[in-house]
Amino acid sequence: MPWLPADFAHPTRVPLDAEHHLRPIRESDVDIDYPAVMGSRERLWARYGEKWGWPPADMTHEQDRVDLARHEREQDAHESFNYALFDAAETQLLGCVYIDPDGADARISWWVVDEYVGTDLERALDAFVPKWIAEVWPFTSPHYGV
Repeated sequence: MPWLPADFAHPTRVPLDAEHHLRPIRESDVDIDYPAVMGSRERLWARYGEKWGWPPADMTHEQDRVDLARHEREQDAHESFNYALFDAAETQLLGCVYIDPDGADARISWWVVDEYVGTDLERALDAFVPKWIAEVWPFTSPHYGV
């Protein structure tokens, strides 16, 4: 059984609040993704490193670009999704939401950059993601966390 129905259309822009939104990450986001990831690398490694080996301490801008291109292809093929959290003008990437297959359902995790840990933005994302998954995505028993 596929993890998504053949006719499912994934959201392309998702408002979080008046100043922030989510959208599928693109290869062209590398210039704002790379500093966001590497600026929060130690915390992200503690969370994702054991399972994903990401983000490595020596990750280059080019390696990040290649990784984002892979995410973009996977999203187009509905194999997995990486939604980036942006400010309204998309001048800052402030975190990500990952939606990956987990059997016939999904595994969802998310993060914000170190600067926003413990802030209203992180709390808004924490409250929003499970509600969004329940209301928009066709999963029956999503798993949260890595």
